[in-house]
This record gives sequence, structure tokens and C-alpha cells, in this order.
Amino acid sequence: MRRDAGNTSKWFLLAALLIAPLLLRPADSPSSSPGFFADVTRRAGIRFLHQASPTSRKYLIESMSGGVAVFDYDGDGRPDIFFVNGAALQDPMPPGAQPDKTAPRFWNRLYRNNGDGTFTDVTERAGLQGRGYGMGVAAADFDNDGHTDLYVTNLDGNILYRNNGDGTFTDVTAQAGVGGSGWSAGALFIDYDRDGLLDLVVSRYLKWDFSRDIWCGEHKPGYRAYCHPDQFEPFTHLVFHNLGHGRFEDVSARSGFTRYPGKGLGVAMSDFDRDGWPDVFIANDAVPQQLFRNRGDGTFEEVALLRGAAYDSDGRSFSGMGTDFGDYDNDGWPDLFANALATQRYALFHNLKGTFDYASDSTGVGSASMLHSGWGSKFVDFDNDGWPDLFVAQGHVMDNIQLTEPHLRYLETPLLLRNVNGRFVDVSAQAGPPFRVPRAARGAAAGDLNGDGRVDLVVNCNNGPAVILENRASSANHWLIVDTQGSRSNRDGIGTGIRLVTASGLEQYAMVTTAGSYLSSNDKRVHFGLGRERTVKLLELTWPSGRVQRLENLAVDRILTVREP
Repeated sequence: MRRDAGNTSKWFLLAALLIAPLLLRPADSPSSSPGFFADVTRRAGIRFLHQASPTSRKYLIESMSGGVAVFDYDGDGRPDIFFVNGAALQDPMPPGAQPDKTAPRFWNRLYRNNGDGTFTDVTERAGLQGRGYGMGVAAADFDNDGHTDLYVTNLDGNILYRNNGDGTFTDVTAQAGVGGSGWSAGALFIDYDRDGLLDLVVSRYLKWDFSRDIWCGEHKPGYRAYCHPDQFEPFTHLVFHNLGHGRFEDVSARSGFTRYPGKGLGVAMSDFDRDGWPDVFIANDAVPQQLFRNRGDGTFEEVALLRGAAYDSDGRSFSGMGTDFGDYDNDGWPDLFANALATQRYALFHNLKGTFDYASDSTGVGSASMLHSGWGSKFVDFDNDGWPDLFVAQGHVMDNIQLTEPHLRYLETPLLLRNVNGRFVDVSAQAGPPFRVPRAARGAAAGDLNGDGRVDLVVNCNNGPAVILENRASSANHWLIVDTQGSRSNRDGIGTGIRLVTASGLEQYAMVTTAGSYLSSNDKRVHFGLGRERTVKLLELTWPSGRVQRLENLAVDRILTVREP
């Protein structure tokens, strides 16, 4: 991440400050009002407080955690919530010492959805307290037994939890062979070879450990800073191929990933070139972004530069942290989003039939994000009007940024950009009181927590309390949520492409995945806003097995379970 604004001219920054209020005005029409969000954290019974364990040494790990998952662990149809936590650090860390997760305040936490707007902490019974300094999480049914499993990334050793189906989990990391090493960050489940078994891709951040105790920033009280990633070497990412029967094989080299080291954080997947094979995007920090094209033979090639998704419009790298694939203009081609640090602009890459055009400036994303730093990010149609909007959880990485850059802030309010026919308008001021509370937000996950057809948000905040944002949009727009169940394909149906067509001709496209955002895992069910449409004319599903399934004339305002023939 860029730890300073040294490469940005003062003139450009001043111009952004002066014109931003004019560019960020919300749409004038009352009918274009976005979803209203309410902070229901306390009412829901969520008491999670992330523990970063900040020290005077400014260990880089302190600033980066943690992720969150929205997933249905007990199969009752109601999404539950899992938070990743840090661990206790000594100041300084003695040689060979490891972060300590023993005390309950450092545990990862699982909250069960009670179905009445409240949640119950079931961490101990589930056996998900964790170990080590936590970073991110991915959720999916890796063994096709009908129960959603968890993969938690950490510093120096990840954990795969098998869901036993009785409310408990078993740590199967050793027998599965997916522990990994080093500083793991984002993770996603993907059936990259379409054999019906979910594989794992894990981004790794830097070659870093506590012995790299570098002083960064000025040598005076209060000015020591978290080091820029340029101080550390890049790392190769990990790929684990699912062999079945609970075992994986490390194919990081064979798949081609080790040829392309990066400084990876957020991960996302989609079929960007529509060749039938799922691809992987990795948001990289202060080095070029990475787009891994699936060749369909078990190998990948990194094509971000070739396809136009490596740099911003000025040919500069930026601090990619959170990311997501989403077809924001409803043309059937998945577009890419990656956020950045203040003064860099968030990156929106428009998909032009397999190549990308940097569209941040032409769509309004650039002006809306110039002075912000983003993490958890998600394309979601919050007002159900048929156009995917964009949410970004924000906060600078530097807790003392105001000492050196007085115009920036460490704690930031969230950002909500409403999609108006392919252009984005900042409507954060209209989105409710939670959007006026500054936080050090990190991971963010999306899902309809209460089954009302409006997508809610869960945000994990670095060294602070989590927040549940309930979507209370008053819109009369309709919706459809699609829950896929594979047979020949993986049980979750991850990688299934879904095309929806309404009677008026509105088309939308999405892919089933739990990936996206920053170190987080989203509800796998695919949500479609439909505007005033009362019927879905066609729902076409292309399963990873290759089978195409078509459903016609479907009722709306419901959760539709679709089973692969």
C-alpha cells in the first residue's frame, strides 16, 4: 500500500478537493434513493471486538486483519456470521515467539442466526476458536457432503475446518495438506478443472516475519509508521487441487502460479473471457494487479498487462486490497473492481469482450474515491433496481496518517456508490446513520441475513467492534435469489454462470461464488434486483459440468433453489 502521497502533485490533489463536492452530488430524483441501512449490531447480539494487538514496533501484520464470512453453517436456510480475529503480540516479539490466541478475546467467533434478528455466539461448541494471527476466510462445501466448510488464513499456517453437520467442526488441515506457510491473505474455493471437486487458491502477501523489525517513518515520538510493502519481497501464491476423500495436492508450481509472485490480498473469480473456464483475479499491493487466465488444462497464465487490468490509466501501480467481479453495465461480460489508498483512485475495469478498459474516471468512481482508502468491496444491487451498486468499507492503513498528510484520515466512513445506468453516484450521505460513523474497516461480506430480499452487510474493523448493516430500503422493486445445488458439478454449484432475462428484455449475468471483497467470504446465493418486473422470463444456468439448464416464467420475490439435473 502507498504509505504517502509523494507521487501525487499538490495541484492535482487540490483540484480534487475543490471539485469533488460538485461531482459527488446524489441523483436528484427521489425514486433513485438507495437502500437505507441501519446499524443493528447491538440488537442482533453481536459483541465481536477485533484484537489487532498494536505495538510500539508497528509490526505490519497489525494493520491488515481481518476478514468475515456470511455462510449457512447449520443448513437451516439462514446465513450465519464468522469473524476472523488477531492474536496477542509481545512488544517486542522475542526471537522465535509466536502470536498467542489462547485468551478468549483473541478467538475467532461464529455467530448462529436465530431467525428473529438475533445471533448466538456458538464458537466454543463449534470448535472454531482458531490459532495464530488470523487474516481471512473462505467458505464452501469442499467435500460435497452438503455442509459448508471453512478455510481460515493466518500468518504462518492456515486451517481447514470440516463441517461435521452437527454444529461442530473438525480441523482437518494436516490430513488435507492445505496448511501452507508464510503470510497468507485471501482465499477462494474454485473448481478450476471442473471435475466436481472444489480446489483452493490462496493469495500470499509478503515475505515477512517479526524479525523484520524495520523502523519506518520519522525518528521522533508518534511518527514511527507501518512500513511500505516496497521494504519486503513479493511472495508466490498457493494452489491446492482437490483429490477427493478429504485430500488436496499442492499444485502451485504445476498450475503456473509460482511463475508470478505478487503482494496479494483480495481475490475474486469469474469467467472474464467467457471461454467456459473460471479465472482468478488477485489484488496486489503497490505492484501490478494479477489476472490468472484458466487455460482449461490445469494451468493458468497471468494476463493482467496483456488484457489491460494491471495498472491505472496513467500506467501506475496502486494499492489493490479489496476486489470484486461484477457485470455493472449488464452487457454479459464481468467487469473488475479493485480499490486503493487515498490519492490513487479506486480502479474500475470495464470488460470489453475479454479485455479491460480503465473506467474509473468515465463512470464517476475515480472522483468519488480520490481521498479514500478502501478494503472490503462488493458489487450488490442494494435497491433492487436491476443495476449492481458498489459498497466499499474504508479506512487508511496508517493510524497516524494525519501527522504527515493532514487532509487524510485514518478512520473513514463507508462508501456507497449507486449505479445509474452504468455510472456511479456517491449516495453515502443518504444511506443512513452508519454511513456517518468513521471506522478502521477491513473485511466486508454481503448476504440477505433476514430473508427479505434486501442484501445486508457485515464489516470487520481492525482493532474495533464489528458492525452489521441491515438493508431497510423502502423500494417497491422486486428481486430473486438463486440458490444452486450441484449434482455432477460441485455441491455448491460454485462456478455456475447464471443469465437472467425479464419480460421487458433486461438481462443480467452473475457467477456463483463466495469470493470477492477483502479477505472475506460472501453468501453463495446469487441475488438479482428486478426493478418493477414481476416475472422472470428466462433463467439460464450453465453448470461447471457443462450442462445448460433453462427455467422459464418464474415468480419473483423469493429464494429459488435450483438443482442441477
